[in-house]
Amino acid sequence: MLDTLFNHLRLALNLAIIAINTLVHATPLLLLAVVKLLIPIRAFRNAVSKLLVLIAENWIWFNSTVVTFIAGLSVQAEGLQGLQRDGWYLVICNHQSWADIPVLQKVFNRRIPFLKFFLKRELIWVPVLGLAWWALDFPFMNRHSKELLKKRPELRGKDTEATRKACEKFRHLPVSVMNFVEGTRFTQAKHDRRASPYEHLLVPRSGGIAFVFDAMGSMLNAVVDVTLIYPNGRPGMSDLLSGRVHLVKVHVDVIPIPAELLGGDYENDKDFRIRFQAWLNARWAIKDAIMKAS
Repeated sequence: MLDTLFNHLRLALNLAIIAINTLVHATPLLLLAVVKLLIPIRAFRNAVSKLLVLIAENWIWFNSTVVTFIAGLSVQAEGLQGLQRDGWYLVICNHQSWADIPVLQKVFNRRIPFLKFFLKRELIWVPVLGLAWWALDFPFMNRHSKELLKKRPELRGKDTEATRKACEKFRHLPVSVMNFVEGTRFTQAKHDRRASPYEHLLVPRSGGIAFVFDAMGSMLNAVVDVTLIYPNGRPGMSDLLSGRVHLVKVHVDVIPIPAELLGGDYENDKDFRIRFQAWLNARWAIKDAIMKAS
């Protein structure tokens, strides 16, 4: 009973502190975002982008500190050697929980370039956040479904071209492009429904990262393959903030970009697509073995 009360108090305290921290950092970030929007000069926008990232990194650092000391979170990370803040990385990860993103931010903040996710283009219209994501150079893109492509074949290839254009801005500033390649959080029901061959993972989807390889292959220094493990079960965000998550294990493999996977046509070359999927499935088999051993 007393433990439950303390957990509720920790949750309320963490939420309050994080809300205040967000307000403090969001105000200058949004003001700079407006300035960046109004002055379309590349050199100026690059300089503003660097300042915006510093603000975002400080916001993450403060939130991570709160979760560490008030919520009592301990993160055991291995394999971080050799990572650089001025590199270009594709970060791939299994998706276990809503807590994954703050854990990843805690591990990689100021260790590699700021993590950026591909977002649906419609999200740019989300009040406040859409402007912040745009200012931080999160890439927005359309993704056309197989059903739509069958009805409108002229759209085929537009996803790849949109990805390439979204990634062009990354040539000027180091970046870490983040992708949860399973496409959704793990649940046992999803695992069973999709007949996953892995014990602890869903089947990975290779199309998204194939687009990134095509658009950014010459820029990327490495693939950062992250395995998240929650020894006491997959938590929710409220579990993380209330102090019920005491340990997260993070295994990192830094993998050179496979030369044979660059320059291929994932959409139209079946043999290349099979090779790409085989490479990613092999990575997922390694990841599954890591989780079994933990």
